[in-house]
Amino acid sequence: MKLKVDESLCISCGYCVGVCPEVFEFSDDGPSHVKVDTIPENLEDTAMEAKEGCPTEAIKEAD
Repeated sequence: MKLKVDESLCISCGYCVGVCPEVFEFSDDGPSHVKVDTIPENLEDTAMEAKEGCPTEAIKEAD
């Protein structure tokens, strides 16, 4: 599974980083981003929780 953050929608609220810091982190310039190429299977549920809880729906499934 792959996810991406649409930085134009991200408001840097920190929800995704708080829920799944193994997958998400803040960029030096503010918005969060996915720090792994492929989400490890054991983190997929937590990463999806972060995606579903994002208040601006900035987290998308990547191709």
